[in-house]
Amino acid sequence: MNFGLSHEQQLLQESVQRLLGDIAPLERVRAFANHDETHATDIWAATCALGIPGLVIAERFGGAGLSMVDAALVAECLGNHVTPIPYVATSIIAPLAIQLAGSEQQRAEYLPQLAAGDLILGAALAEHCGAREDARIEFANGHLQGRGLFVLDFEAAAYVVADRCGRLALVRADAAGLERRTLTTIDKTRRVGELNFNQVQAELLFDSERTNYVPALLDHARVMLAADTLGAAQFMLDRAVAYAQEREQFGRVIGSFQAVKHMCAEMAAALEPARAMVWYAAHALQSLPSEASMMACHAKAHLADTGKAVAKTATEVHGGIGFTELYGLPYWFKRIGFNRQMLGSPEYLRNEAARVQGLV
Repeated sequence: MNFGLSHEQQLLQESVQRLLGDIAPLERVRAFANHDETHATDIWAATCALGIPGLVIAERFGGAGLSMVDAALVAECLGNHVTPIPYVATSIIAPLAIQLAGSEQQRAEYLPQLAAGDLILGAALAEHCGAREDARIEFANGHLQGRGLFVLDFEAAAYVVADRCGRLALVRADAAGLERRTLTTIDKTRRVGELNFNQVQAELLFDSERTNYVPALLDHARVMLAADTLGAAQFMLDRAVAYAQEREQFGRVIGSFQAVKHMCAEMAAALEPARAMVWYAAHALQSLPSEASMMACHAKAHLADTGKAVAKTATEVHGGIGFTELYGLPYWFKRIGFNRQMLGSPEYLRNEAARVQGLV
């Protein structure tokens, strides 16, 4: 089987990379991280003009109707530039939840706004991947009660919330009884928070009462986080190689030392097969349903470990300067670290993959 990117997919990734290279340089990322912005509105507007928020939304609702492989390629680009905009919740989880579980009226109301970038939706799914006992979410009589932890794309106008039974509901950010609290994480390029529901009025997505779509949403989100890690790790590898070719010690560039060559070669050897794994996992989401969940878990778990190793080694190639803000490597390092734990640690996901296969 010859599994590779189509010409259109290559053009898509090149276009997104070129755009982000222009509008999201390190200086812009640093400015976002050091100021109290909800998201980088200038970068968001530019990506909206390119159609990124509507990638997976059907054409009849104003989206592009592209595949999950396309969405993963974009996620890889966003990670490569540690882009400070909402994506996993707003452009993947929320559109899929509404397309899968929403009524025709709900689709017509929300999807065109999402596709145009006029609406940002956060997602609270932690209930189904490690919620604490005191943070259970209950939906009853049109209202939510409980606490949602580690909400993605937190600074949003509304949220997709999964209760303990797998029902999906939409709740407005300004709803009465809803308390919001921004959480401080190691990743300063994205906003994460906590939602406290005290009998908050919510709108149930039409079909989620009968069918549990949460596992599918988690699978999609995990693949996107794996792709984001892939992009971030690739940047750190590229930056380490470039640095090794310009930094001199003892009258020679350090890239000529065998030990440094081995470090760079080991990073490249670890990362290249990981790219194929992410592509295959994204492909399985739509074309291989029997493998989708297993591959999503394995891809995120493997990229978490591989990304961590690449980030560590790339920093070591830079020496002490790699820990400073001069080259900005900590932004990529910490984004990889955040992705590692979000929606399931490697250990949790490997256990989940074993459960899906009936091994435990």
